[in-house]
Amino acid sequence: MKILDLKTHVLSTPLDEEFAFSMGWVGRRGAMLVELVTDDGVTGWGEALCHGLQAPQVAATIVDTVLKPLVVGRDPFDVDVLWEHMYNRTRPFGQKGAVPNAISAVDIAVWDCLGRALGKPVHKLLGGAYRTDVQPYATGFYRLRNGRYPADAVAEAHRHLGRGFTAMKLKIGFGVEEDIAYVHAVRDAIGPAPKLMVDANHAYNVGAARRILKAIEPAHIHWFEEPISPEDIDGYRELKNLTDIYLACGENEFTKIGFRDWISRRAVDILQPDICSAGGFTECRKISALAQAWHLPIVPHVWASGIGLAASLQWIATLPPAPLALHPIEPMLEYDQSAHPFRQDLIHGAITMSGGRVRIPDGPGLGVEIDRDVIERYKVR
Repeated sequence: MKILDLKTHVLSTPLDEEFAFSMGWVGRRGAMLVELVTDDGVTGWGEALCHGLQAPQVAATIVDTVLKPLVVGRDPFDVDVLWEHMYNRTRPFGQKGAVPNAISAVDIAVWDCLGRALGKPVHKLLGGAYRTDVQPYATGFYRLRNGRYPADAVAEAHRHLGRGFTAMKLKIGFGVEEDIAYVHAVRDAIGPAPKLMVDANHAYNVGAARRILKAIEPAHIHWFEEPISPEDIDGYRELKNLTDIYLACGENEFTKIGFRDWISRRAVDILQPDICSAGGFTECRKISALAQAWHLPIVPHVWASGIGLAASLQWIATLPPAPLALHPIEPMLEYDQSAHPFRQDLIHGAITMSGGRVRIPDGPGLGVEIDRDVIERYKVR
């Protein structure tokens, strides 16, 4: 079997109402999908992370102009060789950002192709599943222009609880004192039982993050995600262990090389690589192995269409608890609840929550089928 073609599909659509996080306003949702076709007629699908402020055309250009010539004509079973070939050829101008995003999409498509060719889900090809379902946490709580806060956040939290969520993550990063009051208001409203996390999307410096950490500790926050810049690894080490709140980071880091120092220097308590960004299955399983050697848990970042969601679930199935025990601390699924017009339609609504859990797809490859009509509807031409 040989790779015959790589096709990129750039999807984008405006939102009915734009929303904000600490870095800016999101007015569109987009995706960059890779369709891999083999000479045997087997097709695989992958996705590159499309950050809320990132044009999906960037990753598509990298695939079309740089990566496609490197993999067409190659054997898709040579997954590790293909990955290293793509990474080393782009190292002088890649390493972080849009290039690893693009490599991730190609790699996910390769693994989806292999799973479909062999009739096995990707998690079987990676060594098996530690779990058949996973606890999701609701990511949402973005700001709207005419919103009333914290009242709107309290209402959203109750909606998530009503749907069966037992964990959720607040977007903060809108000012130190406002964030502190906001977190306490939501915690007071929902009670002590639900897990509550916060994510500042690196809005603060060490001093401001320290003040927030200490002030929200009484609210029993599970983790504080990206309080400061992802370049400031020493700042994370300063913040770690100041409180009982776990420190989490990783959505803006890439490859085993990028995660090496975060892991070996114990800069955080929880790592958050994104499979659509950090290198796909091939590289993320190596990141997982490094993390396991230091007994660091991974809770992947997920902010994608249904293809990225399915890939994330396949990877989560393979993550060993850190450490494995009779009652281990299990990974969770970041389950984006923000506006996304085609996230579920793209995969025929195949991934849903039931009884407070999300099942790991067990069909071939990623375990989902793609609706080409949705691609045509939202494709940028």
